[in-house]
Amino acid sequence: QVQLVESGGGLVQPGGSLRLSCAASGTIFTINAMGWYRQAPGKERELVAVISSGGTTNSGDSVKGRFTISRDNAKNTVYLQMNSLKPEDTSVYYCNAVLKSTRWDFSKSYWGQGTQVTVSS
Repeated sequence: QVQLVESGGGLVQPGGSLRLSCAASGTIFTINAMGWYRQAPGKERELVAVISSGGTTNSGDSVKGRFTISRDNAKNTVYLQMNSLKPEDTSVYYCNAVLKSTRWDFSKSYWGQGTQVTVSS
């Protein structure tokens, strides 16, 4: 059993900052990639940023230069620092982890419950 618990969402004014956190818990042998995705009403879920176990990152074009992803492997936690927020960043943000529960398992993808980020004046 694996759980991803997100925190840090909320309401912020345009130009402001927020930091999201996502902690993975349960039966975990190793976590490969961790990342953040977002989905606005009526739109498809899109990549925000991902980070490998070795620290390699990739992010969506719309957030490059504004959002930074990082992770603490010892805590099985991934962070998303969001700066210079825009109204179009308003969305539900979902944490994702690709991991193995035991050394014999195939990697599986897990999702958090989502956290709302609203950027509005």
